Amino acid sequence: MPAKQSKTSLKIQNIVATTSLGKDVPLTKLAKTIPNTEYNPEQFPGLVLRVKQPKSAVLVFSSGNLVCTGTKSIAQVKLVIEQVIKTLKKINIKITEKPKITVQNIVASGSINIALNLNFLALELENTEYEPEQFPGLVYKLVEPNATFLLFSNGKLVCTGTKNNQQLNDSMEQLIKTIKEANKKK
Repeated sequence: MPAKQSKTSLKIQNIVATTSLGKDVPLTKLAKTIPNTEYNPEQFPGLVLRVKQPKSAVLVFSSGNLVCTGTKSIAQVKLVIEQVIKTLKKINIKITEKPKITVQNIVASGSINIALNLNFLALELENTEYEPEQFPGLVYKLVEPNATFLLFSNGKLVCTGTKNNQQLNDSMEQLIKTIKEANKKK
């Protein structure tokens, strides 16, 4: 199967992105004023702000730093950050500069449509962890580009650790190439 076809079976499940608003945020005031928030400073220094559309959660820190999780595209991340800024306006925190968003991690799932012999791959490939008694998937760490795969015998997979679509696609191509090379040794 050509590598190009494999790319299309990947679906982004989650993007973790960070940004800084450049202003301090009074978390107690935010928690008291805005619904859909969780704030327990004794347990964790950040406030969790839940956004309904697109469904996501944003960690808001008093420094103005944000961590956005649960979105499936960069466009959704931008929408969520805009909503957080509008929410902050309600408590008189005005953000004037457009925040620079940095993607920290992309989680994608999909299939390479190749049945995998995980015992064989665990022995053949470097940077793997496979303990079928504990978990049915094989963990394979790719160094360049940096990505971690969870591989299952039916060809399904989860990829984490990439920061953009190019890295995601490159890591998939590298994975398929590596598996095909290993399978030639059978």
